[in-house]
Amino acid sequence: MSIRSVPPAGARRTLAAAQLISSIGDGAYFTCSALYFTHVVGLSPARLGLGLAVAWAIGSLAGVPLGHLADRRGARGTAVLLALATGAAVASFLVVHSFAAFLLAASVYATTQSGLTAARQALVGGLVPREERTELLARLQSTLNAGLALGAALGGVVLTVGTRTAFLAAFLVTALGFLGAGLTLLRLPAVAPGRDRTGAAPRLEVLSDRPFAVVTLLNTVLLLRMPLLSLVIPLWIAERAPGLGWLGSGLFVLNTVGVMLFQVRVARRVTGLRTASRAVREAGVVLLVSCVVFAVAAAAGLPPWALGGLLVAAAALQVAGELRQSAGSWQIAFDLAPAHQTGQYQGFFGSGVAVARTVGPLLLTTLLLSWGTPGWLLLGALFAAAGWAMGPAVRWAERRRPGAVAAPPAARALPARI
Repeated sequence: MSIRSVPPAGARRTLAAAQLISSIGDGAYFTCSALYFTHVVGLSPARLGLGLAVAWAIGSLAGVPLGHLADRRGARGTAVLLALATGAAVASFLVVHSFAAFLLAASVYATTQSGLTAARQALVGGLVPREERTELLARLQSTLNAGLALGAALGGVVLTVGTRTAFLAAFLVTALGFLGAGLTLLRLPAVAPGRDRTGAAPRLEVLSDRPFAVVTLLNTVLLLRMPLLSLVIPLWIAERAPGLGWLGSGLFVLNTVGVMLFQVRVARRVTGLRTASRAVREAGVVLLVSCVVFAVAAAAGLPPWALGGLLVAAAALQVAGELRQSAGSWQIAFDLAPAHQTGQYQGFFGSGVAVARTVGPLLLTTLLLSWGTPGWLLLGALFAAAGWAMGPAVRWAERRRPGAVAAPPAARALPARI
């Protein structure tokens, strides 16, 4: 993580510290969990995949009510409780010995993770002026990637050791990471519960907001990029170019480092709904070009060095698309959310991540590994269409909610810099 990515002292740095602590644990968990559940617990890969799909499907439904809870009861207290609950869910994996117990623990984990994301976003909305949120979220994303990299390095040590005790230690680190994140969030100033213009508590209205639902759907389509470098590309390399197996992890590192270095710089160009829509549109085009390069690699019988070069180029384009899509979507999600309902709107918008995690692996493995070049071109066209459609969808949502970008009362009571 570069010095420029470190937020200034105060609430921003506290949020970053909590993000870093929890993401180190996440990195260890993501690296070790599949082998732990299959080799130590004894689940079959099919049952593991089914359990995770069900868990994240449940988690995708939890963000809205838990975000709504943050609006009504206060974002800081809700975020702290959900961080502690996430740590407890991870700790429960240490005593899982059956599929039923795994499914229960994984569902609790996915639920609390989705709710924690919504509550954290509500914290940002309550503590940071509107014009500064996207840049802060970019810094938090860089912090997240730095923590994931550190956690993945720890996970690599665990995989090398390979003992049950080593796996359990990794899960304990993850659980303690969420405990530490929750305690860190307690250092933040309290955010008052949301109130509408009449002073009434916020109602659960996001589910009836059709323009925002369309915006969320389009963003979910763009989030299908997530399983590409973590799942599909390594599987494709293993199947088509086993001699380049090491490149799968190399491309993931390229993505992580690229986001760490450039996310803040790209986010500074996004200052409102117009620039955000343009960033998402550009992201769709860049992701289309990336898929075309992947399609060329899939179609041509190239020597390993040329194939590797194409994969690196395509992965670099993926990074460029991700940077633009992330920055644009953050701005859109906040600016279209009523100030007193930030939690529920962020919970709904964030459900796209859970949907991408649930549907993406099955959809993309079928589309790209079975269909090959036509599948890559179809996916690229889907990215480009979603990016182009975001602008009209945002304008529709903006017309339906003229006061959406007003600063929340809690934020107005704070100084310009925290």
